[in-house]
Amino acid sequence: DGKLSFEEFKAYFADGVLSGEELHELFHTIDTHNTNNLDTEELCEYFSQHLGEYENVLAALEDLNLSILKAMGKTKKDYQEASNLEQFVTRFLLKETLNQLQSLQNSLECAMETTEEQTRQERQGPTKPEVLLIQWPGKRSSRRVQRHNSFSPKSPQFSACGPGLLEEDNQWMTQINRLQKLIDRLEKKDLKLEPREEEVIEGNTKSHIMLVQRQMSVIEEDLEEFQLALKHYVESASSQSGCLRISIQKLSNESRYIIYEFWENSSVWNSHLQTNYSKTFQRSNVDFLETPELTSTMLVPASWWILNN
Repeated sequence: DGKLSFEEFKAYFADGVLSGEELHELFHTIDTHNTNNLDTEELCEYFSQHLGEYENVLAALEDLNLSILKAMGKTKKDYQEASNLEQFVTRFLLKETLNQLQSLQNSLECAMETTEEQTRQERQGPTKPEVLLIQWPGKRSSRRVQRHNSFSPKSPQFSACGPGLLEEDNQWMTQINRLQKLIDRLEKKDLKLEPREEEVIEGNTKSHIMLVQRQMSVIEEDLEEFQLALKHYVESASSQSGCLRISIQKLSNESRYIIYEFWENSSVWNSHLQTNYSKTFQRSNVDFLETPELTSTMLVPASWWILNN
């Protein structure tokens, strides 16, 4: 309804640090109209008073966003007609821009987690620092390692800020390790993801199949053309010998599609990507999609597919 009740406010703004009473006090501080609901004007008025240096940051982000969109538009228009060398330069600049943005994001995430952890420690009283050497599993590993590397002694940020950053970095890693230990304890549940018995695969049996998930947010005005292109793509892909199944879901009240594709193996999937109908569909999506397509793949035991069918 364009306004936030206290429950809605708490669900969005709760950061795990402020207590319920403090959130309630903050809510009424912002609610200058005394309506027990927060409207846009009240939120803007409150946060505008506390922007400080972040006013310049947010203004720069707005300019950056416009610059990137302008560059993307020119890339979309000129890339196909450009020479091989010009295309190489464009790909390099795109990659470098992405790396710089990711580096900034890593720095901001470190700062955010550090401030939250520092506040928790102050509220709980002083504790003796404890360095925990933990091997982080799964996706968190690459994310934390990348973040740590962005502040390594060889990085530009380290050179610019001087030797004092190493000590600060160690403090960050100590706090992140402590947080990781808590997360690991919370994740120890009774749910067993591994089978109780080993699954024996015969030598001549195909052990895995490829599952591909593709998420696409379609521009509303191009929805009809996208659907025709998608229909042609599905018909062509389904006729391939290595394609086991294609399933499409459209989210209600959104022009967003999720496509699930099952392929016999990764080699068949990679060959499928090189076909003319697949490339045609990918090229058309440049015009039809609001944001770049999100694609994820994983191997699942082939026996699951056999049992299901």
